[in-house]
Amino acid sequence: HEGGQIRHQLMLLHERLGERLPLVIKKPYACVLLDNKKQMIFSTFSLPSDIDISQEFTTRSQDLIYTKAIEPYHLGVAHIIVQVPINLDDISKLKQMILLFMAGAGFFFLIIGYFLGRLFTAPMRESIERMNSFIQDTTHELNTPVSTILTNIELIETLYDCNAKKEMQRIEIASKTLSRIYDDLIYLKLNQAYNREIQPLNLSNLLRERLLYFATTIEAKNITLIDTIAVDVILDIDRNDALRLIDNLLSNAIKYNKIGGSLELFLTKKRFRVKDSGIGIEAKDLGTIFERFKRVNKSEGGFGIGLNIVYQIVQSYGFDIAVISEPNQGMEVTLSW
Repeated sequence: HEGGQIRHQLMLLHERLGERLPLVIKKPYACVLLDNKKQMIFSTFSLPSDIDISQEFTTRSQDLIYTKAIEPYHLGVAHIIVQVPINLDDISKLKQMILLFMAGAGFFFLIIGYFLGRLFTAPMRESIERMNSFIQDTTHELNTPVSTILTNIELIETLYDCNAKKEMQRIEIASKTLSRIYDDLIYLKLNQAYNREIQPLNLSNLLRERLLYFATTIEAKNITLIDTIAVDVILDIDRNDALRLIDNLLSNAIKYNKIGGSLELFLTKKRFRVKDSGIGIEAKDLGTIFERFKRVNKSEGGFGIGLNIVYQIVQSYGFDIAVISEPNQGMEVTLSW
């Protein structure tokens, strides 16, 4: 603004040559006039020697320097340089206003986004709730008939000399598979809700009990079992969590094993290892095998929740888990505590 006034006064002086018209520079402005050779004609402040007059705005310390080239120039003045002190208080107030505005705008858009998000995802959330309710009801209804089938199979094998041993074996395997799926789904549903009873548990005895449970499945695939189980391995863990760990590792090792393959179990005071001779998995898939519903190999049944449950339990107790596998060479899973 001040530069424009100075230019206007120079034009008037140029038009009225011979008359003296005072050039008034009002505070807080300071002014320098230069000719076309950048020589000083008039000055009210000391112009820094390193000032670049090609730049329209320049800052020096707490001053703002404005440079304006005049074309055509009047009375030999080709450049007008105006200096004005920077009002730091105003800049500070402006920054505060900008920050308050951004905070207010961010909060406003956050509220709007929250309500819009709930509005748009409401149908999806309702569908998920209905699906969860359906799964819960279905698994509850499955439990009773599966338990009845298993109980009657055991009674028939105990009380009667059954000639259809293979057929009974298939029924038992299928029933136990359904029972494990039911247990896993219930575990996922109640994982964060049920009260864990963490107490010293004899892991050696529990592992041998579960081997008896899986004996029919192991026999059906003609798998050679090699177990090295230390006596009285005691671990502070909830029994249900220990069951899910053992059952899912054994189930996978049997399910993805080869007919006539081998299953090696190794239990010590500090670790539990399960090694099979099955189909294995590729190295690129090792990083995703613990994801829920992830099924690297779809040749066998399942929902892809077994290893996810194992990983959840391992994380909740602070255990370590290591997986080694190669295609067609089997897989080895080691838990350390």
